[in-house]
Amino acid sequence: MDVLDTWFSSGLLPFTTLGWPEKTRDQEVFYPTTLLITAYEILFFWVARMIMFGCHFMQGHRQDPVLKQASGWGEKKDDGVPFRQVYIHALVRDADRQKMSKTKGNVIDPLDIIQRFGTDATRFTLAAMAAPGTDIAFSESRTDGYRAFANKIWNAARFMFMNVDRVEPDLRPGQGATPSDLLEDVWIRSRFQRVTKEVNEALAAYRFHEAANRIYDFFWGDFCDWYIELIKGRLNAEGSAGKESASVACRNLMNLFEASLRLLHPVMPFITEEIWQAIYDANPPLKSVALAAYPQADEKQFDLKAETNMAILQDLIVNVRNLRAELTVEPKTKIPIQLFAQSAEIRVLIEQNEDAVKRLAGVESIAQVEQAVATQPPSRSTARFDVRVVYEKKIDVAAERERLHKELERAEKEWANGQRQLSNEQFVAKAPADVVERIRKRAQELEMLIAQIKKKLEELE
Repeated sequence: MDVLDTWFSSGLLPFTTLGWPEKTRDQEVFYPTTLLITAYEILFFWVARMIMFGCHFMQGHRQDPVLKQASGWGEKKDDGVPFRQVYIHALVRDADRQKMSKTKGNVIDPLDIIQRFGTDATRFTLAAMAAPGTDIAFSESRTDGYRAFANKIWNAARFMFMNVDRVEPDLRPGQGATPSDLLEDVWIRSRFQRVTKEVNEALAAYRFHEAANRIYDFFWGDFCDWYIELIKGRLNAEGSAGKESASVACRNLMNLFEASLRLLHPVMPFITEEIWQAIYDANPPLKSVALAAYPQADEKQFDLKAETNMAILQDLIVNVRNLRAELTVEPKTKIPIQLFAQSAEIRVLIEQNEDAVKRLAGVESIAQVEQAVATQPPSRSTARFDVRVVYEKKIDVAAERERLHKELERAEKEWANGQRQLSNEQFVAKAPADVVERIRKRAQELEMLIAQIKKKLEELE
């Protein structure tokens, strides 16, 4: 009989396509391959047979040593295996995690999804949900959310082009890059480099969902929601000094945006390609962004102090925004606040960035006081500061007490979890020292916060 069954012939595929049983140059170059991507359903039927047949028929085979070393597998001794690694991808199921079948009538047409939400949004959905060991419960609501993400990218690009055309019309990425010591510039550079490191590590480990979600959080949160909002004041500044600051902001904005497009390209290739071409006015240094160097982390630009200081400012702005929402203050209404800083360093930080806090939190003035204001509603208390909104509106004491009780419950639960970890001798012995120290410091902050909340509750009695 001259015909092999499907699975038997498939098991021979890795080497029969390279000239076996003859010894060929193709075998020296391409065997073994680096990676096999497959589903768990055919591990026995196909993958196991390829491994067995390869180890048997290609026993003693030697890959070209130069290529082997360049591929990163130079230390491996056995070249008879058909591949070095196997990535088992998830199966796409319906929203109820049922396997799709025409009988059940739950088949999702990918062309229909692409038509409705876009190719990039569909692709990003699959990448963001591709956690190892878990099938993808395809959700149209998630895909719609990633379509909104694509819109966010377009809007950020329009904002950048509008301001660059106004401030520096001939600017291109990398031209006249000017180092800046301003907090928001140092912070965003540090955040980008840290995210770049995390994304590269996730991709190297085939954890595509982590890579996609880290890029999403950075671009939507750090870059769009914070950095762009922080530099808007500089972009509209007047005078010679203001114009220079606007120019620096434009350069940083364009360089960061271009690098972010390269970071995002593997999971959203179409929108990134189009915007990347537009950045270079259809005359890029390379034919495609796919050919440009993928960002690699520069750990020298990590700045933990800048990230910590920005986190304090963000915490303050978010708390003031939350207080405004609870008091139903009109968006256009500017309100004064009182601030009690726990240290002189934080007081100076707020003073140096007062304009940003005022603009992003809708604040008229910031009065730094010498005594805690946590007991005077409406206010918020953190481990680093107390902030109180000065607004003449009757406070619902019952609602405020309910909110404080919920906040107290959350803080006590987090504190208890931390104590449970610290009392576990095995955890303390095996965990990195910085992790244990971070849990201890957080426990101390929570103890202060719990005491402040309890005191505030007593004042509302």
